[in-house]
Amino acid sequence: MKHLVLLAFSICFLEIYFCKPEHDKVLSIMAATEEHVLLLQDIASHNETVLWQPADFSHITTNSQVHLYIHSGSVEHITALLRTYRLSYSVLLENTQELIQEQTRNDTTDARSAGMSYERYHSLEDIYHWINKTSQEYPDMVKVLLIGSSYEKRPLYVLKLSGKRGPVDKAMWLDCGIHAREWISPAFCLWFVKYALSFYQHNVDITTMLDKMDIYILPVMNPDGYKYTWTTDRMWRKNRSVRNYTDCVGADLNRNFDANWCTKGASSIPCSEIYCGQFPESEPEVEAVAKFLRSNKDTVKLYFSIHSYSQMLLFPYSCTYEEAPNHAELLGLVQEAALKIRRFYKNLYRFGAGAKTIYLAPGGSDDWAYNQGIEYSFTFELQDRGRYGFLLPTTMISSACNEGLLAVKVIALRVLQKLQ
Repeated sequence: MKHLVLLAFSICFLEIYFCKPEHDKVLSIMAATEEHVLLLQDIASHNETVLWQPADFSHITTNSQVHLYIHSGSVEHITALLRTYRLSYSVLLENTQELIQEQTRNDTTDARSAGMSYERYHSLEDIYHWINKTSQEYPDMVKVLLIGSSYEKRPLYVLKLSGKRGPVDKAMWLDCGIHAREWISPAFCLWFVKYALSFYQHNVDITTMLDKMDIYILPVMNPDGYKYTWTTDRMWRKNRSVRNYTDCVGADLNRNFDANWCTKGASSIPCSEIYCGQFPESEPEVEAVAKFLRSNKDTVKLYFSIHSYSQMLLFPYSCTYEEAPNHAELLGLVQEAALKIRRFYKNLYRFGAGAKTIYLAPGGSDDWAYNQGIEYSFTFELQDRGRYGFLLPTTMISSACNEGLLAVKVIALRVLQKLQ
């Protein structure tokens, strides 16, 4: 018996030290044929994978990159399947857990100690603390507005930034974190606020913006989903609403606005990542934003929604292939912004109308805002193009935010000139 125990121990020892355990991985896969497309759609619709790009398996087409997150237990099976059917693939991320641990290690520390690091990701609790602290430090420039609450009753706080002047008749809206796993998005909103407050009256661009318009900023539009990515599932996309008739949780907040709601490019199936909800504005987060913007649509002239990833500067329409009435004007604005990013940061951004640049995505916030009369409406997809995807390292936060900041400034200043 002793020898058997020693043998078993030796086998365990060897397995631990010499057998490499599989980790969660991200693959980049190319479908060369329609048969490949069907196989990839089947693989991507199962629970052991999370589709990063495109947003839904129905968008997979031939000769386009598919980025697929695969849980450790299925890596060997899926890669064997890809080889059997001769699908070309490469490994983007070998060990996602290392990246996740590095990005979450400072939870609930920095924001409440000596200072807030804007080159790290922060938990929802830290962001709420930062909102309160920022309003206390800049009482003459920052006002915190509670515009509603999430499905799980978390507050939706908007920061209203204003220059040191009297009332104005123009405003800009900026929202972040509509999709929970896109952590660079809330990081950008924090970065923007810090930049605006620090460089007001020191930088001509931000001074002009704050002197001529109020800026409304919603740092986390999907607080329930964002919280869930920190505690349970880093790859979660939707909000956390529940329904009596299904076990599937959440709706895609960027398919829930009343802009060609739930037509091609969205799904009525609750388990889908692009589930449109039960009806337009069925989700309390969307309802709160829509209500606020409707009540301020006479002053809000600019709308920005910040997402990741893929490095794109987009404008309406995403819900139809039709061109917006001021398509040429919007195209000129994003083209100028993309050229400035390339000139100053040597990075390439695609630009254009959403549907034609990516794919149909009805129920989006930027289309809805545009249809409310906010003629300058944009969605930014920040870094990167897929090397790290939703797990963008903290070392890349500053470059991603600086690129987004430059694009916002270029477009906002140009629009202010047009509105004079």
